[in-house]
Amino acid sequence: MPEYTKEQFWKLYEKLPEELKDAIFSEETANDIGDICERNRVEDEKASEVAKYTGRVLLGVLLPDEFQKTLEKEVGLEKEVAKKVAQEISRFVFFPVKESLASLYKVEAAPPTRPSIEAAPPKEKPAEEVEKKPDIYREPVE
Repeated sequence: MPEYTKEQFWKLYEKLPEELKDAIFSEETANDIGDICERNRVEDEKASEVAKYTGRVLLGVLLPDEFQKTLEKEVGLEKEVAKKVAQEISRFVFFPVKESLASLYKVEAAPPTRPSIEAAPPKEKPAEEVEKKPDIYREPVE
């Protein structure tokens, strides 16, 4: 993960929607992160790292989809703990500001693609429609 200077973070912060600015420095956000880490038995030093990466999601430098993997890799949380922490932070911190996050990341759903008819594998004939030919490899039974 690339490192940013304080000046770079402030420039990013200044461009954020008000809702995200409020969420970053909100006492409620800090309390939610603290409670989530406590419930999941995340140590204090790791809890501050969780808060750091939560802030990076809110600033727009870490994709929400990458949050759990980052908690595992950068913070050193076990996979199950990272999954629970990421789910709870998504629910209590990211979900209330989901519209602002979506506009920040400009997440757009791609239209579903239809498979080409030509690309479909040929269908096999049902057993009843298969022609009955004599088996030339079998000896006749008398």
